[in-house]
Amino acid sequence: MKDFKENVIVITGASSGIGKELALQLAAQGAWLVIAARNIQKLEEVKNKCKRFGGRVLIVQTDVSEKEQCKNLIDKTIKEYGRIDTLINNAGITMWTKFEDITNIDLVEKIMRVNYLGSVYCTYYALPFLKESKGRLVGISSLTGRTGVPTRTAYSASKHAMAGFFDSLRIELADSGVSVTMIYPGFVDTEIRGKELGADGNKIGKNKLVNVKTMNVKTCAKIIVNAVAKRKREVVMTMKGKLGMKLKLISPSLVDKIVQKTIKKTIDNKNDASF
Repeated sequence: MKDFKENVIVITGASSGIGKELALQLAAQGAWLVIAARNIQKLEEVKNKCKRFGGRVLIVQTDVSEKEQCKNLIDKTIKEYGRIDTLINNAGITMWTKFEDITNIDLVEKIMRVNYLGSVYCTYYALPFLKESKGRLVGISSLTGRTGVPTRTAYSASKHAMAGFFDSLRIELADSGVSVTMIYPGFVDTEIRGKELGADGNKIGKNKLVNVKTMNVKTCAKIIVNAVAKRKREVVMTMKGKLGMKLKLISPSLVDKIVQKTIKKTIDNKNDASF
């Protein structure tokens, strides 16, 4: 596949996980990449792997929660390539604690600033250039952006906000030539496990998931690349997720019970007193 040959693509949260794998797969197609994240050392590692495919890669150290850094990301992209064809809003952080157990309420704002406002800022500064190229706009959300999940209150809220923002923007851009694709993955096997924020707002430091089936990150990224290439409206990745969306229309209370049961089943009870 060469759908993205010499396509100028900005990827946030590209130092690890889904963002990193997207960069590698798109580099293999000959994309001209701009990879952004806070960790410059990890970005260098991703860049070196992407360069093996012979493509162009620009690194821009970026904290998407800061709008001036988002502007800088887009400015440097235009300075390097002269255009933007695709923006993939992938940067994100998550949590693992009940709302009532939170001891540092600042974690809610932190999650919203990264997951939601980070996408808004990057999109705002990139949009004029995307309209010029009739490009692609992508939001990497989560199944929690479609239904509430216990221990993920602020994360779920941020992903719901993303969905509302991009769905509204899609309608506004209907006649512009810019496509908007929303991605809703389930559990994906990435480095984010153990980096969730706990009740005090700090990383919990260990993977609490047990007995849970996760999607391989390469498979996840491949699905995303194919969806973006086809300018799909949205992708709900898992069969359970698709069934859940339909069931929610019929019996939302049943979906609540299923989600609660799933979270209880997939958590390491020995390390979480809340369950």
